[in-house]
Amino acid sequence: MNYIGLNGGVVDARTPVVSALDHGFLYGMGLFETFRTYKGSPFLLERHVKRLADGCRQLGIPFVPDLEYLKSWITAVMEANRLEEAYVRYTVTAGEDILGLPAGDYHTPTHLLYIKALPVVPDTLYTQGRPLQLLLTRRNTPEGPLRLKSLHYMNNILAKRELSGYASAAYGAEGLMLTAGEAIAEGIVSNIFFVKDAVLCTPDLSTGILPGITREMVLELALAAGIRVEEGIYGWEQLKHADEVFMTNSVQEIVPVTTLWQEDHQWLVSEGRCGPLTGQLIHLYREKAGL
Repeated sequence: MNYIGLNGGVVDARTPVVSALDHGFLYGMGLFETFRTYKGSPFLLERHVKRLADGCRQLGIPFVPDLEYLKSWITAVMEANRLEEAYVRYTVTAGEDILGLPAGDYHTPTHLLYIKALPVVPDTLYTQGRPLQLLLTRRNTPEGPLRLKSLHYMNNILAKRELSGYASAAYGAEGLMLTAGEAIAEGIVSNIFFVKDAVLCTPDLSTGILPGITREMVLELALAAGIRVEEGIYGWEQLKHADEVFMTNSVQEIVPVTTLWQEDHQWLVSEGRCGPLTGQLIHLYREKAGL
């Protein structure tokens, strides 16, 4: 990543300066979206920008969505980095303000675009899947009524550090966090789904999980395909007895979970390979993406 986007421009990644009084730095007052391109075009950009705008409204950060402007800016930063496909992170911070807690809205947000090459993922990831490790780190409760994709990422980082201490992490495991009430919440960077008796289940938003964009799309695709869908409160034992398990995020799409880990114990899921309903949803999702 040689170039990044800063407030609509394209600058050398080594030179941009953000104020030490930016409230994104001082108080974590900022939001971001991560997504990827397909055939050079950002996928589900309208949904990502809508979620970002809704969150900015809650935080008092001025943000007026302009999809065409944003697409053009993303293309410019991709071209500067000589990328045909990309991982994109769009960040909006509250901008510079007083040293202290403001009572009113913000006025001068900072906009940043971080763009890099997509991670290299073997095709076997979508057939053989990856492990899911149960963590002791609990998912914290959101600051407001719904979890925002905010700059407050300490909980996720602590979970990632715990995950790195497990042997299973060497095999590319994702970590699973439960709520304080022992309900399944979400992965460190993913939403969680499982299938039981042909019903597609995923934790309800009341558990404090992020309302993921890929999660939303998977639910829509499943309903359109006539798959029964259920959002609810579930425990680890239910996951252990699931017929299929998978995780979702905007970069890796839909990834089967084929092994569950708890400390040194493991359970095989779907005989160690991608299950039929998971495979169907992978196909539908990629079809939606134009592949």
